[in-house]
Amino acid sequence: MTRRPNVILILADDMGFADLGCTGSEIQTPNIDGLARDGALLTSMYNCARCCPTRASLLTGLYPHDAGVGHMGANLGTPAYQGFLRNDGATIAEHLRDAGYRTLMSGKWHVAGDFDARDYDSWRPGEVEHPTPRQRGFDRFYGIMDGATHFFSPHYMMEDDSRVQVVPDDFYFTDAITDKAIGMIEDSVEDEKPFFLYLAHTAPHWPLHAHPEDIARYDGVYSKGWDATRTARHETMNAKGLFHTQWDISARDKDVHPWQAETHQDWEASKMATYAAMVDRMDQSIGTLIAALKRLDQFDDTLILFLSDNGGCAEFMAEDGWAQFYPDVTQDGRKITMGNVPDLRPGNAQTFQSYDKPWANVSNAPFRLFKHYVHEGGISTPLVAHWPKGFGARGPAQAACHVVDILPTILEATGASYLKELGGHEIQPMQGESLLDLFRDHAWDREQPIFFEHEGNAAIRQGQFKLVRLHDHDWELYDIEADRTELNNIIKGDEARARDMIRQYEDWAAKSGVMDWNIALPKLLKAWGMETHEG
Repeated sequence: MTRRPNVILILADDMGFADLGCTGSEIQTPNIDGLARDGALLTSMYNCARCCPTRASLLTGLYPHDAGVGHMGANLGTPAYQGFLRNDGATIAEHLRDAGYRTLMSGKWHVAGDFDARDYDSWRPGEVEHPTPRQRGFDRFYGIMDGATHFFSPHYMMEDDSRVQVVPDDFYFTDAITDKAIGMIEDSVEDEKPFFLYLAHTAPHWPLHAHPEDIARYDGVYSKGWDATRTARHETMNAKGLFHTQWDISARDKDVHPWQAETHQDWEASKMATYAAMVDRMDQSIGTLIAALKRLDQFDDTLILFLSDNGGCAEFMAEDGWAQFYPDVTQDGRKITMGNVPDLRPGNAQTFQSYDKPWANVSNAPFRLFKHYVHEGGISTPLVAHWPKGFGARGPAQAACHVVDILPTILEATGASYLKELGGHEIQPMQGESLLDLFRDHAWDREQPIFFEHEGNAAIRQGQFKLVRLHDHDWELYDIEADRTELNNIIKGDEARARDMIRQYEDWAAKSGVMDWNIALPKLLKAWGMETHEG
């Protein structure tokens, strides 16, 4: 019998398009870069603009609303917005376990409703609205159920079906989930079972936490500021020939002031240095994983996929903002200073900061906007694919793809069938298209448009054209092959195309249960018990 390949799906959290060495960054990512060099690098891969909608779509091969996570974890009262995975979709793990695979997960789940990190007694993982990975096809699980955690002192960790305590002295989340994943792989190899590993990082999502030696590697690197760094990344991208055309870089975001006007330059540079250290450490951990695969003689027949769940995150960490939802004391009793406090250097366990909009603008170079939005800066991620026995080095590919394509790609690679029914529930047809031919440098053209909606921000990509709008703004139309940085709105010169794309978007939105954001927002605020909405 022909040996079936293993599959490792690695997801970064809040990492922008330009944060890897292979996409123009000064951050040291030699292991991911090596996978891209020896495999495939897709430069027009799209996610769903936000953490858990992307994760739901990635896992099920369905658009987020069809998977049950049209917004985030709050249940807004409809199947499209229930906040956790629906039963009429099946996860990659459910498909592959049915095909005889050992299914493993280490890291961030975040497709199981809302959790309050300040009130552990209210947590009910395993209940209907809070399904665990073990209830959705994974044989093993180690990690967090919710959306973010303290990297040195996580507030709530689980292993399989139970909560586990960690010792903060030598714990770092990125290292820990990799070490645990390697142990799971070793068990699978010993049992002679092909495995699927979903390694879901929280790096480089806030809070900014990193090892001191990793931060030191970037000391002084960002003293030149965000304008110079963003320009340098764009020039490197052009030199690498990543795109069809050397597009103009989008302007610095309108809410970001010039670096010369910044009054806390040392602190701002230290934030980006810490962020870079988090990406660097994630790459180091991937190197550790690769070394383990080689030691176990599994590397050549393992399909490795790497991507990010959304663009760089522009969220400001205010003490009374997102920070209020997380503990302000470490597990060993040390006080955490919550929020972006100027001149308090980030990185250690007693800080809780974000890198904010100016540096997110760098992460998303050369594109516009950020996480939350469906302009290119919010939804663009590199996809790195590597499988020595499946395909060779092919260089960058520019065809438009989406996270719904990951599941059909994995099914084709493994020979597994798409389930039509699971647990008495009829499963929706998958909505993506396999990318294997694209990885193999064969002719590949996408058959269907790609759709996006998050918080009223909406888009459709059809061929070389993209129709997009901000919530409560007019539609814009761009020729993405000529202008992927979305600087030249051509809607007035191509109104017939725009009308047809609007019709297609509205048909999709109605079918998928997309809710008007002006109706959804009050429901969300009520569910969160908030009078204002951040982000």
